[in-house]
Amino acid sequence: MRCAEPTTLIERKEESGPGLFHSTKSESGAVQASKHNGVPKMSSSSSSLKVVIYAGGILISYAVFGIFQEKILRSSYGKDEERFVYQFSLLLIQCAMNMLMSKVLLHAVWSQGRDLTEWRYYTQGGIFYVGAMVTSFIALQYVNYPTQVVAKSCKPIPVMILGVLLARKRYPIQKYLFVVQIVVGAALFMYEDTHCKADKGSFFGNMLLAVSLALDGLLAATQDRMKQNFQTKSLHMMFHLNLVSIIFLTICVAYTGELPAFAAFLQKYPQLYGEVFLFAVCSAVGQIFIYSTVAEFGPLVCSIVTTTRKLFTVIASILLFGNALTERQWLGTSLVFAGLFLDGFFGKSSDPAKKA
Repeated sequence: MRCAEPTTLIERKEESGPGLFHSTKSESGAVQASKHNGVPKMSSSSSSLKVVIYAGGILISYAVFGIFQEKILRSSYGKDEERFVYQFSLLLIQCAMNMLMSKVLLHAVWSQGRDLTEWRYYTQGGIFYVGAMVTSFIALQYVNYPTQVVAKSCKPIPVMILGVLLARKRYPIQKYLFVVQIVVGAALFMYEDTHCKADKGSFFGNMLLAVSLALDGLLAATQDRMKQNFQTKSLHMMFHLNLVSIIFLTICVAYTGELPAFAAFLQKYPQLYGEVFLFAVCSAVGQIFIYSTVAEFGPLVCSIVTTTRKLFTVIASILLFGNALTERQWLGTSLVFAGLFLDGFFGKSSDPAKKA
């Protein structure tokens, strides 16, 4: 997957889907069902309006998602300044909402036919998906939200490395250059000045983010294999990977016994009911807007919109939560997002990446 944070299941969807507007209208119609390169053609006015709507949906839903994620996981509650430490339960709710949303859409809006994907791929992908989310969530206990967003924006790095090592893919030279730029930007952002006292918590948080990125790369490789072997559609992938994730998270919640403590924490701080609900809803709605964007306008538009979303999320976190950045970190952030935009525009060859 190439686009949005949190870890989503439909960002790597590059084949077209039926979309929201699939029927053909008359000569005066705003929508034409003819396709070019897998993306439905529409009149310029209708297309522009829908891009604005979809982009607005992604920006708003994930902006709200990011605000609630940081508020829930990094706030101190009550006089004792308690912290929210029930990541498994929170992720269980998020995955349940994602699965419910994908199931409703499969039955009510987008029929994607029968899914023939072998369950071993979903099981493997579900493990990587859960692992990437859990490590990313736990990292927020040790690093601020801008650090998490910038780190997770480096997802093209493990995706490309694993694509070369495991799938023996070849990428255009400019893509390697843009990835190097992203690496340099991330290094500048994460670098701790030698005269500053080492922060073990920050180091551990960065290590968790590195693990999360590696798991993102393994998930992307698994999804590529599913698409190549079974032509797995996005909503089927979204539904089944979230289903597998729910199974693993339920086992984790049962093993740790955190569910009663999670319920007690919500009762003690009832404002969390609404925050957790909106957090989960925004996650699911954001994934649907991403799918709609890829299905109707292609992965390039999706990549640009979601990269913009991440940049706005960093700025919003700084303004709302006071997460100030140093000049060096601003430079690193600029390099990372400039690299992502350049990769979105110029990092893809005219043909898909080929095997060596």
